[in-house]
Amino acid sequence: MSELLIVQNISREGPGLLEHVLRDEGVAFDLVDLGKGQEIPDLDSYKALVVLGGPDSANDETAKMTGELGRIKEALGAGLPYLGICLGLQTLVKAAGGKVIPGDTKEVGFIDPDNNQHTVAVTEEGKNDPLLTGLPETLDVFQLHGETVELTPDMTVLATGKFCKNQIVRVADKAYGIQSHFELTPEMLAIWAEHDPDLMPIGKDKLRADFEAIKQSYTNIGQTLLRNFLRIAELVK
Repeated sequence: MSELLIVQNISREGPGLLEHVLRDEGVAFDLVDLGKGQEIPDLDSYKALVVLGGPDSANDETAKMTGELGRIKEALGAGLPYLGICLGLQTLVKAAGGKVIPGDTKEVGFIDPDNNQHTVAVTEEGKNDPLLTGLPETLDVFQLHGETVELTPDMTVLATGKFCKNQIVRVADKAYGIQSHFELTPEMLAIWAEHDPDLMPIGKDKLRADFEAIKQSYTNIGQTLLRNFLRIAELVK
């Protein structure tokens, strides 16, 4: 029986590096693709939930988003360990009573508007949180979002960014959201570069080169973070 449920919001944004970690650790998982019209099943049989990114807004008044937010509220109410990436962060915050708003700066790719590598800085709270155990204080990241979140007073910021403050957030006990992407693989990036309208102007060659420049640190960070979540969820030791 699968212990983890992964929710894709669009077919091209799959689990990537997370899937590699899960297979290495021998953790069984189910995957549903809302982009193909699939629905999130009942969560009672799962020990953890991961929600991935996508082009939707958590503010969309569609049946897809309404249903997704409803399931996330159920997960929070049940205390289910949760990891949200990009849109998965925004849906988590909204489901828990926060807000999703337009960002002051759209963040796209590996390079920020000042022509520096996109990074996030771990806060003092983050240094003591099990999600970020074993990670450096500055993390190389990939960004792809135009919206950001406003938190409620009981949510905790674990890492901040220069252009978008709330980058890694603990929303509840064992419920986390990450605005940036730590799950990219070269194969996934190649697909995104061809199909994502915000990435296409950067170009495949530039994105590939930017990824190669930080690939080792990026991948190590992603693997560590994802394994930390699996430990929090008690899916691995």
